[in-house]
Amino acid sequence: MVGVLQCVVLDCPEPPVLAAFYQGLLGGEVDRPDRRWKLDDDWSTLHTESLVLGFQRAVDYVAPEWPDPRKPQQFHLDIGVEDLGVAKAEVLRLGGTLLDDSHDVWWVFADPAGHPFCLVWE
Repeated sequence: MVGVLQCVVLDCPEPPVLAAFYQGLLGGEVDRPDRRWKLDDDWSTLHTESLVLGFQRAVDYVAPEWPDPRKPQQFHLDIGVEDLGVAKAEVLRLGGTLLDDSHDVWWVFADPAGHPFCLVWE
């Protein structure tokens, strides 16, 4: 095992609006302070009893049109890890690809099918 699922993140044009929408559907607390991320107009969260949803602003966002594969569904996983270097080695061993390791506390990878996900230092 590499880590634990931290957050499911959805790209969108207006993070606070989408967070409020999901709060109406699921309950929970919008934008609860959390050391793992900065809250601003480009990033909102919804802490529910069972999980955290993140909402990330995407410039030039194009909504998916299910089930049209030309406009696929858009999200990524944030996975908390104790050691980014050790986790990186395991992800690469499993067939993942490093996309960006320029940040201090999170790195972006792609799974073997190309879906992005982040390893986040806990």
